[in-house]
Amino acid sequence: MHKVTSGEFQKEFGRFRMEAHKDAVIITNHGRDDLALISAEEYARLRQLDQQAFYANELPQEVVDELGTVSIPREAKQFDDEYKAS
Repeated sequence: MHKVTSGEFQKEFGRFRMEAHKDAVIITNHGRDDLALISAEEYARLRQLDQQAFYANELPQEVVDELGTVSIPREAKQFDDEYKAS
């Protein structure tokens, strides 16, 4: 990761654009991290890692079907006292 001031970034955009294909370039503003320049490929990879949140009633049926097949890890037993059946 390379840090540059916004002034340096403006003066040498081409250089930092090429560098962003290898690693993120952090652009600072008044000494503080402000923006990150990354390649389009890296951005696409990060977007694929995003997870979409749903309300329980909005879950796709295939997800609901899969929930019944998930095994609960042994370590989760320590939280059993937090659940009170109605």
